[in-house]
Amino acid sequence: MSSATRDKADYAVPEGVLGLAGPVEKPAPGTLPLRGDLAHMALAGVHLAAHYVIPHVRMVGDAGAGLRINPRADADVFAELPAGSRFELLDVAGEWAWGCPGPQGPSGWCRASDLAPEAA
Repeated sequence: MSSATRDKADYAVPEGVLGLAGPVEKPAPGTLPLRGDLAHMALAGVHLAAHYVIPHVRMVGDAGAGLRINPRADADVFAELPAGSRFELLDVAGEWAWGCPGPQGPSGWCRASDLAPEAA
């Protein structure tokens, strides 16, 4: 993914040693952009994940997008993102995109086709 549409000041890579000082309550699915395998870069130092991802900023397409907990057509939509709103793409699996409007969430899967085409 290209970082051409991302402002480099949006999310800086934390400096120094990252660590957690004690137990942290795991947020409910669909809240923060955090999974067992990866998390939004803004959560580094707050939540533990195997990988932290600097998001690729996209926009939601004209029809809007529905967020789902799972990347399946039969999964319930728990949040609607309006057309033209910001979507921070963190992962892609086939026809599905996982991300969030921002590091505060909500986070989930939408169809990649629900996102506006990337600017050239």
